[in-house]
Amino acid sequence: MPATSRHLRRTAAAIALAVAVTGGASSGALADTTRTSASVAEYPALPPSNAFAKDVSRAPLDSSSRAMVANLEHQVTSRYGGVAAFNAFSFGASLNMASTGQRRVDVRFDDCQGKGWTPPALYGPGGQFEDVPIPADAIPAKGTDGHLTVYSPSTDQLWEFWKARKTSSGWSACWGGRIDGISQSDGAFPKTFGASASGLASSLGAVQMGEAARGDVDHAVSLLLPRIAHYSDVNYPATRSDGWDRSSSAIPMGTRFRLDPSVDVERLGLHPVAEAVARAAQRYGFVVTDTAGAVSVQAESGEGIRTRTGSNPWNGILDGTPQYAVMAGFPWGDLQVVREDWGAPS
Repeated sequence: MPATSRHLRRTAAAIALAVAVTGGASSGALADTTRTSASVAEYPALPPSNAFAKDVSRAPLDSSSRAMVANLEHQVTSRYGGVAAFNAFSFGASLNMASTGQRRVDVRFDDCQGKGWTPPALYGPGGQFEDVPIPADAIPAKGTDGHLTVYSPSTDQLWEFWKARKTSSGWSACWGGRIDGISQSDGAFPKTFGASASGLASSLGAVQMGEAARGDVDHAVSLLLPRIAHYSDVNYPATRSDGWDRSSSAIPMGTRFRLDPSVDVERLGLHPVAEAVARAAQRYGFVVTDTAGAVSVQAESGEGIRTRTGSNPWNGILDGTPQYAVMAGFPWGDLQVVREDWGAPS
């Protein structure tokens, strides 16, 4: 696509999204909104070292590709009318941009899993839950996961929290973590930290509202599955798993699927957002980042904007299509599995 046309598409999409956020305003106000709103701000370009930025269109295939694709296709077709979810209105990723000088707070550890003790690395020097610049208007994603991401461009850090809650006494979370130097990161949290079962920053693979509005997703997309291979079997770029499937076609956490590059996406008749996901899947692929009750494509939560303005931008972006119908017709059977060790650090 010519650079000029691409720029015009991005500009038009930004204005359309700003209109959805503000409910209609002057052009000056729109510009201010797209520049300052935490919920519509996007991540910077990811480095080549990041697993979500790798071009997998020519990567070698795994020897078990056909079996795992058949497994995935069955997981889709055997649940919820055979259509994968697009997690925009619930169980999405709440993306929040921290401004320079944002007040920092400590997040209280909520022992919702009954550990019976507070992991020492959460607090103290370099503690994962300390000094987090959570914007005042941050809202966790709707759903029991209560996902919350905080990205601080000025310090090059990213936090993700699981089951995040804000009460009169402040913020709490059941688990989470921090990545320092996110602009040069491979996308994984240190040790056992992070909000996803894979140890990956699944928000890096979330389809953002701005991307969906302009029809251009330029990174791998986070994919959530009901059945994951046993936790002893983990593929790059994941670092851990909570899976239990021991079948011969089991899909390990971290598995990277790509849509066969020979598929003519424009002829599939997909929803425009699903079409954008399909094009991203041909170049960057899907990364299995977490478990869920249904096969689900991760998307940015619009809950924060809905709470502030009374209107969720996804309603306009999706033209009223419910999240359970966005991915209708997606050719899951035409996926391919990238070789498990391809692109991993030496």
